[in-house]
Amino acid sequence: MQGVVEMLVDALSAQSLLVQALTGGVVIAGLNLFGASLVFVWRDPSEQALDGALGFAAGVMLAASFTSLILPGIEATPGGNPLPVLGGVLLGALAIDRADVLVPHAHYLLTGKRREDAADPDGDLSVVEDRFASVVLFILAITLHNMPEGLAVGVGFGSAAAGDASVGSAVALMLAIGIQNVPEGLAVSVAAVNAGLDRKFYAALTGVRSGLVEIPLVLLGALAVTLAAPILPYAMGFAAGAMLFVISDEIVPETHLRGNERVATLGTIAGVIVMLYLDISLA
Repeated sequence: MQGVVEMLVDALSAQSLLVQALTGGVVIAGLNLFGASLVFVWRDPSEQALDGALGFAAGVMLAASFTSLILPGIEATPGGNPLPVLGGVLLGALAIDRADVLVPHAHYLLTGKRREDAADPDGDLSVVEDRFASVVLFILAITLHNMPEGLAVGVGFGSAAAGDASVGSAVALMLAIGIQNVPEGLAVSVAAVNAGLDRKFYAALTGVRSGLVEIPLVLLGALAVTLAAPILPYAMGFAAGAMLFVISDEIVPETHLRGNERVATLGTIAGVIVMLYLDISLA
C-alpha cells in the first residue's frame, strides 16, 4: 500500500498545481461517494458502529489540523511567527460558527433533535416533520461541513507549490481527508435515508453534491495561496480552525449522546494514529 502511495506522490510531483488540486478534489469527493454508497451493503449499521466511525473521522481531522496545516503554516512564516496562523484558526472557527447559524447543526439533522430538545423528547419538532424542509436543510448542513475539508486539501497542495511543504504532505492530507470522508459519508447517508430520501437517490446526490462543493474549494484553496503567497499562513490556519470547530461543535457531541463514548474515543485515537502514520511516512 505504501508503495502505491509513493507512486502517487511521484506522479503528482511531476504535474502542475491545477492537476494536483483537481486530483485531490476528485479523490476526496470520490471517497465521500464511496462512503455514502456503503448504505447499499451495510443497510442498518448500529449506533455504536456509526459513533466509532465518526470518532475515527474526528481523529483524522484533529491530527491533520496540526500536522498538515497549523505547524507547517507556522514554519512558513518569517521567523516562525505563529500569530498569522493562530489568527487564521480563529477566523476559520468564527466563519463556520456564523455559517452554522444559517442551517441546523449536523447534530440536529443526524439525531432528529436539537440539543436543547434532547431532554424533552416530546418537544416541538415540527421542522423535522416537514420532510422536504428537513431534507433540504440536511443537505445544506452536510455541504457546509464538507467545505473546510476541500479548502484544507487545496491549501495543502498550494503550500507545496509555494515551497513551504512537500507534495507528500499534501497527499497525506488528501488521503486523510478522503479516509475520514468514508465513515462520514456512511453516517450522513444513513441519516438521509432516515429523513426520507431514497438510498439510490441520495447516493447519486452525494456524488454530485461532494463534487460541486469540494472540488471547486480544493482549486480555490490551491490557487489562492499561490497567487497571494502572504495569505498562506492565514489560509492554513483558517482551514484548520474550520475543521477544529466541526470536530468540537458537531462530531464529539454527536458521538457522545448514546452511551458510546468509549467506542467513539477509541475511534478518535485510531484516526489520530492513521493520520500521524500517513504524515510521517510521506513527509
